[in-house]
Amino acid sequence: MAETINSGKAAFTATLGGLCAILLWSFTIAFTRSISEHLGPVYGAGYVYLISAVFGLINVLRSSKQRSKLTNLPHRYLWGCGSLFVGYMLCLFFAVGMAENRSQSLEIGLINYLWPALILVFSVPILKNKASWLLLPGTALALFGVFLVLTGGGGHTWHTIINNLSANPMASLLALFAALSWGLYSNLTRKWVGPDQAGGAVPFFLAATAVALFAMHFFVDEPRNWSLQVAGEVAALAFVTLTAYSLWDNAMRKGNTIFLAASSYMTPLLSTIVSCIYLSVAPTPSLWIGCGLLIFGSLLSWISVTKGRD
Repeated sequence: MAETINSGKAAFTATLGGLCAILLWSFTIAFTRSISEHLGPVYGAGYVYLISAVFGLINVLRSSKQRSKLTNLPHRYLWGCGSLFVGYMLCLFFAVGMAENRSQSLEIGLINYLWPALILVFSVPILKNKASWLLLPGTALALFGVFLVLTGGGGHTWHTIINNLSANPMASLLALFAALSWGLYSNLTRKWVGPDQAGGAVPFFLAATAVALFAMHFFVDEPRNWSLQVAGEVAALAFVTLTAYSLWDNAMRKGNTIFLAASSYMTPLLSTIVSCIYLSVAPTPSLWIGCGLLIFGSLLSWISVTKGRD
């Protein structure tokens, strides 16, 4: 009985941490875009992940108890989820940094926020969750929300889509790869580690991301316009990155994954609001409509999915 109660408390705490991660992620797109404008997407992201990795590694390595948890982590989690984590971070930061302007950075960010729907879609084959027919229209509505953003609310033709994507296709593709990577990461973390395994490897994943970025920055020409504001944004985003992704990793292993996937549908809305305020961008009607359809479609997907065996 006591074991069941403790397990329930652990699941509740992990789920609550996942909700906190969703709130913290609301600041990611705004800070990422501002930092990229002053330092470049590679150089700026390198410092964000370096700082977050250093503090994360200090916390993990300072005690033998924390270190012992790492030895029990499955290799497929360390290498498989680690690769997806690094890939997600690189794709997201590059996609937002490559946006032609601040308005487009919001659109790129919204493409990335397809990951809540993708978590549910991937949970069916990976976690053996069950899904009803509502999963198809829910996913279609979410995709149509992105369609509206990409077309700018215009004629909604394939010609319009091609024109908008051709203006900055790499940024759009990177944002899509980011969404796919995070959908897979969130499910495979649950499958390969599960609720009974203590500890996670997020600080090491962040360190790997930092190493990859600093290796790249020698081959790109980027600005180095440091200021007190930029330094503050780097520090703030480093805190958000370490805290949010550590909480999410734990939530995916021990929390209510279906509920968290549903709750994460609010992330694009919260992120859009924060980004518009912080970056002084006036959102277009199509952006809000697309965001609304994305949320509604993802909610339908959530209703369609019931928990299976992990």
